[in-house]
Amino acid sequence: MKISFHGAAGCVTGSCYLIEAAGSKFLVDCGMFQGNKTLKENNYRDFDFDPASIDFVLITHAHIDHTGLLPKLVKKGFHGIIYATNPTVDLLKYLLPDSARIQEVEVFQLNKRNERKGVAPVSPIYDEIDADNAISLLRGIERYRAFAPAKNIDVTFHNAGHVLGSSFIEINITENGETRKIVFSGDLGEDNHPIINDPDRIKAMDFLVIESTYGDRNREIVSKEQRLNRIAEVFAEAEKRGGKIIIPAFSLERTQDLLHDILILKKKNKISRIPVYVDSPLAKEITQVFLKYPNLYDEDATNVMKQMGGLFDHPDFHFTNNVDESKLLNEKDNIVIMSASGMCDAGRIKHHLKHNLWNPKNTVIFVGYQAEGTLGRLISEGAKKVRIFGEEINVEAKVESIYGYSGHADQNGLMKWVKSIEEPPRNIFVTHGEPEASIALVKLLKEERDFKAIAPKMGEEYDLLKFIRVGDSELKKSDDVKYVLVRSSAPVYSSLTRDSHNLKAELLIKINELMENSKDESERCAKLQNLLNLL
Repeated sequence: MKISFHGAAGCVTGSCYLIEAAGSKFLVDCGMFQGNKTLKENNYRDFDFDPASIDFVLITHAHIDHTGLLPKLVKKGFHGIIYATNPTVDLLKYLLPDSARIQEVEVFQLNKRNERKGVAPVSPIYDEIDADNAISLLRGIERYRAFAPAKNIDVTFHNAGHVLGSSFIEINITENGETRKIVFSGDLGEDNHPIINDPDRIKAMDFLVIESTYGDRNREIVSKEQRLNRIAEVFAEAEKRGGKIIIPAFSLERTQDLLHDILILKKKNKISRIPVYVDSPLAKEITQVFLKYPNLYDEDATNVMKQMGGLFDHPDFHFTNNVDESKLLNEKDNIVIMSASGMCDAGRIKHHLKHNLWNPKNTVIFVGYQAEGTLGRLISEGAKKVRIFGEEINVEAKVESIYGYSGHADQNGLMKWVKSIEEPPRNIFVTHGEPEASIALVKLLKEERDFKAIAPKMGEEYDLLKFIRVGDSELKKSDDVKYVLVRSSAPVYSSLTRDSHNLKAELLIKINELMENSKDESERCAKLQNLLNLL
């Protein structure tokens, strides 16, 4: 009975865990790496296992960093069943084809540039046909209803409170007369999050795989009233400048959360009749999925729906339908543009930032986590210039942040969830976090609960009956747990804040500043020659 880690180990994205037990091999999640370009290059690597040997897949929730490589898995030979909650299945019918389209467009643009440089063309990781093939393997499962995807393996989905349909997964496996309960947290939501119910709790397990996105920090506690007041305040101040309000927002959950809150404020006349444009066909489709599951709304959202006739209905709300409508938004002022992606690393939001970041009348509002190395992280941390589509853009727009929307529990929230565990697990594997975050949560679990905890690395493999780390190197000992070092075949990847691509962009910006700030040609030549001598 073994578990190995093939993503979200030492970084936040790419969740993928392989279980080999009771004569079966299965995955929990199969996500895409997101962040800096070096990290995303892992999406093009071969899997560290044979996809054709995988019997089935269990999905915690629909986000692409947990599901985005499912079409690649199918393309490479997987043909089993992909189990997920019914809302997750409905969401993936839109998310996976959209992911394929984004890749195809980006690769097409890259190949045009490569052709001019004499560089060989590249292929997308997968296309829409692969996405459709993956969708055909999806099977919806009701929460709380145990099912057996294979002999001696029983699975139950519980509410994780992260996004619509999100779950933590309880797996009971019997092998050689011994049973182990393994719980995968997926992404755990914060209590009192808009629209969806708070995450369930669980009292006991043998092994826990827990996320640590915010494992090393706590957010300021923001009540619903404070969150709504902050939106009204930022909107009012932004409207005084007469420009646009640009909000990078994921099509799934964050867009719906914001529409929900803006609707409340408009109904109460706390913000103006400023038009709100949701510039994302995907967000439009996902909003329709939300409307399909009112039984999953929390009490507040249910009351809003009853009082106002719907969560997302208002004459000031507009959804764009095509690229031409998206482009026309750049000619308007005094509007709100909500567009994906939430970290500004793909999609239409990059175009809106390119056309609007330079203008001090405009406002950019961040409402969610910005991963290391992403454009959103650079802007939110105060970069004065950024490169978008190869062009240098001054950041003159006012940059704001509104808290209270995170779909992830912070450190206190994670520990609050863990405190419901009554018996110490054999071990907790801390994943889905930058190294500092995972290590901080490991330390806290040991100090506050006296739980055994490890932050596994990519490619590491553990025997859950003997609880040893399996590999080729000599045995070592740590925390009274015997293990061996990671296999040499483990993928190599980077979770650095700034990879070589980030540093190159920064260098080009500095060179342009050097050119602009030199008084004459002689000084420019001297400075550039000094730089060349260093290289």
